[in-house]
Amino acid sequence: MKVAYIRVSSQDQNEQRQLEMMKENGIEKYYSEKISGATKDRPKLIEMLSFVREGDTIYIESFSRLARNTMDLLSIVKELSNKGVALVSLKERIDTASPQGKLMLTIFAALSEFERDIIKERQSEGIAVARMNNKQLGRPKIEITDKFKKSYTQWKNGSITAVKAMELSNLTKPTFYRLVKEYEKK
Repeated sequence: MKVAYIRVSSQDQNEQRQLEMMKENGIEKYYSEKISGATKDRPKLIEMLSFVREGDTIYIESFSRLARNTMDLLSIVKELSNKGVALVSLKERIDTASPQGKLMLTIFAALSEFERDIIKERQSEGIAVARMNNKQLGRPKIEITDKFKKSYTQWKNGSITAVKAMELSNLTKPTFYRLVKEYEKK
């Protein structure tokens, strides 16, 4: 049986590109989820690994869709191999049914993890440099303004609703209530 595993990292991402790639391969069963690949503990992945049997082939768009680190990828591939299940990565054009495919898988997985590690290292270095130069990181903190104080007072007096106070202050609900706490502590 031809089985597809499709994964995107978050709810707002679209898996349509991966679905289109799979359509050309006569896939009979699809497993799709919107979840980070940082862990192997993913419901649809676990379900698929339990479902597949000897002679089945799993199709993925790329190795990064199956696992985000070399150890997890190789562990999954070993589990599939032990069950007699092949893995085909369309992007990397690798089929683990052959010894050459298994070798290439190991090499690609290691290079992919190396690339992610380098990106994380550069990011950490950039943050350290920014901190040394006293650069603001993240969103700027929203301060208590006169506009907030005025709408807060009207809200506390009962002349306007909290929603109206938020509107007058141009603040979101969480920010408004964070500032209320901060203001009331003073």
